[in-house]
Amino acid sequence: MTNKAVEEPQTNAESRRQKGEFVRGVSGFRATLGDADHPAETGRYHLFVALNCPWCHRVTLARTLLGLQAAITMDVAYPTRTDGDDPEGPNLWQFAPERVSPLTGAPLPECTFETATGQNHRLIRDIYAAEGAEERSVPILYDKKTQRIVNNESAEIIRMLDAQAGALGSTLPEHQRPRLYPDDPALQAEIDTLNAQIYTAINNGAYKAGFSSDQSTYDAAFDLYFQTLNELDQRLSDGRDFLTGAQVTEADLRLFPTLYRHDPVYYLRMKLNGAKILDYPHLWRWLCRVHALQGVAGISALTHCRQGYFGRSWNRVIPRGPFQPMPYPEAYNHPELARSAGQ
Repeated sequence: MTNKAVEEPQTNAESRRQKGEFVRGVSGFRATLGDADHPAETGRYHLFVALNCPWCHRVTLARTLLGLQAAITMDVAYPTRTDGDDPEGPNLWQFAPERVSPLTGAPLPECTFETATGQNHRLIRDIYAAEGAEERSVPILYDKKTQRIVNNESAEIIRMLDAQAGALGSTLPEHQRPRLYPDDPALQAEIDTLNAQIYTAINNGAYKAGFSSDQSTYDAAFDLYFQTLNELDQRLSDGRDFLTGAQVTEADLRLFPTLYRHDPVYYLRMKLNGAKILDYPHLWRWLCRVHALQGVAGISALTHCRQGYFGRSWNRVIPRGPFQPMPYPEAYNHPELARSAGQ
């Protein structure tokens, strides 16, 4: 695999951060699944994820749609990171399946202990520390045989899973398994163009709007985000099922996590209150269509998203809504809720 995605320009990154702009860092582990050091084998690889993280969400979507749940094991971090009272410090991803969620009043059943390294690490940070690295991010694709991190760039992980799905042991026959990045060069070019647009304006754009402290940076991110939603809504207005046509591709998996979070979380938390996805009828129906794909609803954890974003922000009180036109994620089962122009 030759794709080495560096999706956020790093020019003058530190000075931009000091001025209030959110600048995403670069993932440091970029080995290739399927090469001589990391051959594609059933049961060899493992994912460390957090279900509230949209970058992890695209990876868990790929694992699910490609039929790799049995072939690639997975651990799920608790959605709320450590706070200042933790002896290891704040803002660290942690494995804490016994912790009680403030939203549900019970432990979150999706959360796990760390099971891949044999060390039962409590913190994601410690998995990196074993490699002499200071990174702290998820997702991580991990080689259980060599006890090494393979890759921690979600864009590359989903492409490698797609390319190696058969060799990794997908339970889906080839004719039933989607090709997220098909071999057709013209379609690849279309997906690449969409990926760049979606990353800049939507995926990372939401974070620039929500986490930048500079008004002009927020304004620019806000405007581009909603301009791009309009463009994508128009793209889907010809009746196509997915962004590039009749089949789901990598571009759909990159867009879905952000739009899944928009109405119930990002509208408020990321200050993206220009409109709901409900207000874009073609995008809303597309969102419901992707949500209805086999396994997608089950791996899309809105409780984790609400707790993860609001539970570490402001005063840590988690908003209860929205409940109109109906509660989320139930609303995603109803494409007919799409609002027409003027509603």
